[in-house]
Amino acid sequence: MPVQPSSESSAPGTVELLPEYLQGLKDLDGFSHILLIYHLHRSHRRPLTVVPFLDSEERGVFATRAPIRPNPIGISVVKLRRIENNILFVDNLDILDGTPLLDIKPYIPEFDSPPEVRLGWLENAKGKVGTTRSDRRFQE
Repeated sequence: MPVQPSSESSAPGTVELLPEYLQGLKDLDGFSHILLIYHLHRSHRRPLTVVPFLDSEERGVFATRAPIRPNPIGISVVKLRRIENNILFVDNLDILDGTPLLDIKPYIPEFDSPPEVRLGWLENAKGKVGTTRSDRRFQE
């Protein structure tokens, strides 16, 4: 499992919507990237501190992207390749097969990429996400 959608181990994949949501895909094909919001259905532990990927120090769960969370909701930015009926073909997928999708939103840089950001403890790990793979630390 990739650590984030931007890692080398992320993969192409598909997102399948129930047919009753097909009309909601109208005009989505005009966007190059989308946000997938999903339920981390295999996450059952709820610690408030974790040792995240790219680090060896314990951090507060809200200062990480760890998949074990008090409210197990995940979010990924993926590249939208094409849509065929109720199937979205995407690149840079970092989600386990069968993960329940909660919502899809278009990625809009003007909304989603603020110009000035701080990376907190991740400043030291900058550039490492592309080559880091899951080490099973968050699997039960």
